[in-house]
Amino acid sequence: MRAFGSRFALGALLGALIAPANLAAQSGAPAPADTAAKQPDPPPPPVNHLETALAGFKLTGFAAGSYSYSGHSAGGTAIVGRLYDRLQNRFMLNALGVVLDKPYDPAKFTAGFHTEVLVGQDATVIQSDGGTFNLGPQGDIPHLYVTLNVPTASGNGLQFKVGRIPTLMGLEVIETYANPNWSEGNQFIYVENFTGTGLSVETKFNNYVDLQLRVINGWDQVSDNNSHKSFMGRVGLYPNALTSLGIVGYWGAEEPGNNSANRYGFEGLLWRKLGKAAVWVQGDYGTEQANAALADPTQDAKWWALGGWITYDFSATAGLALRGDYVNDENGARSSGVLGFQPNTGQKFGSATATLNIKAWPSAVVRPELRYDRSTLATFNGKKDQVTVALAVAYLY
Repeated sequence: MRAFGSRFALGALLGALIAPANLAAQSGAPAPADTAAKQPDPPPPPVNHLETALAGFKLTGFAAGSYSYSGHSAGGTAIVGRLYDRLQNRFMLNALGVVLDKPYDPAKFTAGFHTEVLVGQDATVIQSDGGTFNLGPQGDIPHLYVTLNVPTASGNGLQFKVGRIPTLMGLEVIETYANPNWSEGNQFIYVENFTGTGLSVETKFNNYVDLQLRVINGWDQVSDNNSHKSFMGRVGLYPNALTSLGIVGYWGAEEPGNNSANRYGFEGLLWRKLGKAAVWVQGDYGTEQANAALADPTQDAKWWALGGWITYDFSATAGLALRGDYVNDENGARSSGVLGFQPNTGQKFGSATATLNIKAWPSAVVRPELRYDRSTLATFNGKKDQVTVALAVAYLY
């Protein structure tokens, strides 16, 4: 459901940026009554040198930076449990993303590709094991896949995607500008994978149902860390234009050199549009069979999570996004020793976040944010909770 969430958030952002220009055009002064006189020729449109040289390709991208502050940071530098906003009292050069697409035609035997190069401090924490796609300590290629399309009677085609592909799980995505909130939620960080390298088979049956099936090397693995593959599938249901439901299931061995300890589970993500507001609810459940990598290697580890988002647009240039999430990781399978959390321990933790999305500048969004985190452990520099304030700025091109 990430792809849907990304498309929805990006579409909403672009719509908000474009609407003022359309309104200005509609309210322009009427043409003079005497139009017989020769008017000067309009200036020629700017040349897109990329499209001139490589017809049919599309170049887009984004840039993002931020500042975060928390009074309970560990050692004065790290905000425990956080991903992109993990450094305390620092200006962050989060990301420069460069995206190059060659679209395919779903009605024909055609091929295309999609790639994204990500440079900046965000890339450090999403790199896959195996190193093939890493571009140094602050560079990565989170998307790089080829699409082969086979036309079908529905006109939507059957797509075969091969390469490194973003996960099917969750609302939030790697590219934060497309998310309702600036900071990534706990479900994105702890109960989902970021990417998978392998094969995806996808089709849209009609306006109401689509299907995606994947076989990958493993969660966030470029080179497989064992000899078994992992599987993931998603069914998307769209009863009307205002509602959608995505159901994801996964299964596979994820620990290094271990083919018998499988990780399996499922997720549901419901979206509903309510006038100027939109609501998402996401639930996750997972299990990993007993193995030496777990906090307690003698028993299976289980976890579950629940999250909700509400967005409301006050105007074309301002909106509010609220998020609440809760993760039950009593067996420590997903958070033990990760991003400053205590090792070899289980916990229950959650957060509440409010983000103001300001789109007063063309192609840009300014995002002040207030966040509260709480855990059953005194993991936030000796405290069970922490408050963070942040300001992020992103530009789309």
